[in-house]
Amino acid sequence: LAAVLPALFMLSTIAPARASDPAVVFMDRVTKDLMAAVKTQSPATIAGVIQRYGDVPQIGLYALGDYRPKLEEPDKASYYAGMVKFISRYAAREAPKYPVASVTFAPESRTAKYGLTVDSTVKLVDGSSYEVSWLLIKAGSTYRVRDAQAAGFWMTPFLKRLFETYVAENSGSVKSLVAVLNR
Repeated sequence: LAAVLPALFMLSTIAPARASDPAVVFMDRVTKDLMAAVKTQSPATIAGVIQRYGDVPQIGLYALGDYRPKLEEPDKASYYAGMVKFISRYAAREAPKYPVASVTFAPESRTAKYGLTVDSTVKLVDGSSYEVSWLLIKAGSTYRVRDAQAAGFWMTPFLKRLFETYVAENSGSVKSLVAVLNR
């Protein structure tokens, strides 16, 4: 699982979207922007892409799990920013270990329980490949990335386990999580 997230951000060659499906075209744009951000190896640049395309509030609230009610309104913006910072630092550090040769998309999105799924195949420079399904939600006239599944694992439950464990180990304090995410 640790190899999947960085690889999703290390998109060095992207097959152009040939589909007219707006969700597939959206994911093509997302991957191009991620590719450019990852090449900088700048967590701040990667964070900008996550903010622009990710469903940050819903990912963040889901990641708190049972501790969600403990997130106080004044802490929400700081929590979301810290979560994005955490993800972008991880991606900047790990992505270079998993060089991607190409990403191709299925021509059509699929209806999913919580939105739409866009399927892709990620091919690494070493010739290996794996499937990634992107869960999108409609946001006005565009979409937001809610989750990604690779190697049979959805990313947001992984983040949820990390965050819930941290909060549990710190006396149930969501404020402690907010503080550590923003270091």
